[in-house]
Amino acid sequence: MGAERMGHRHLALGALGVCLGLSLGAGIVLGSVRVPFGTAVWALLRGPEGVAPEAYAIVVELRGPRVLLAAAVGAALASSGVTYQALFHNDLADPYVIGVSAGAALGAVAALSVGAGGLSVPVAAFACALATVTVAFRIARRGGRVRMEDLLLAGLALSALLTAATSLLLVLSSGTLEQALNWLLGGFGGRGWIHVAHALPYLVVGYALVQARWRELNLLLLSEDEAWSLGVDVVRARRWLVGGATLMSAAAASVAGLIGFVGLVVPHLVRRLLGPDHRFLLPGSALAGAALLVDADLLARTAAPPVEIPVGVVTAFLGVPFFLWLLRRGGT
Repeated sequence: MGAERMGHRHLALGALGVCLGLSLGAGIVLGSVRVPFGTAVWALLRGPEGVAPEAYAIVVELRGPRVLLAAAVGAALASSGVTYQALFHNDLADPYVIGVSAGAALGAVAALSVGAGGLSVPVAAFACALATVTVAFRIARRGGRVRMEDLLLAGLALSALLTAATSLLLVLSSGTLEQALNWLLGGFGGRGWIHVAHALPYLVVGYALVQARWRELNLLLLSEDEAWSLGVDVVRARRWLVGGATLMSAAAASVAGLIGFVGLVVPHLVRRLLGPDHRFLLPGSALAGAALLVDADLLARTAAPPVEIPVGVVTAFLGVPFFLWLLRRGGT
């Protein structure tokens, strides 16, 4: 029975991998200009030789980094959502639960308000997001330990304060309102390889930190006392897990803006498919989150041409019905 269940999980992971591959292919070849699949593969593997310059530019310079970044951000948001839901024992926890989104928003809007461009905006968003979580940790720390309930409350309080500060900046810097709104709604328009290089190392390191501690994450689903009795250093495990999840969600927000519901919806769907074991749940959620966000980005740029819908709007339309269904079930 155990071998059969293990085989089912590996098969499900393989199916999710195939779905991600199909989503990546569709994201590369489809758009306002359709590129033949063979041309796209040739351009990616062999370079510009033998490919029309326009097709090469579309595949490698425009869609390539955009699709890769969407996949990486989707994987990060889903994986961090899984982690926070386990740590907080709350089905409604998401990647921005302890102030990451509010910090990132303040950093990005502050950078835009002073006329910053290039990588300055994502760097400022990333730095402010990490600073917000650091402050929340310090507030919640008592006697050398951090209670998750206190961390949650500290994050919520800081989020309210930073959201007010962001609103004040938007009022005082009306000239940057459109740019700030585009960032706050989330999306991948105008992203290039420089944004991939900025975010990808943090996303990979954050995921590695969490995946390496899947056993501890399983045990933390129990009560704190039970986890201690089974040999888990709860304080140390939580520190590493929150650090990894925060690194992923902060890096994702810094390059993609605020994209909601991926980290809430995907873990629940994958948990129904693979069960609660984080050895499979984390990679399964990463694959599903990557595929979902690549598809959402494709829909955002093809649904109403020439207008590009913000990806955060697309994920909200997908995620809100699921969120309401979850509330109806009483899942907390």
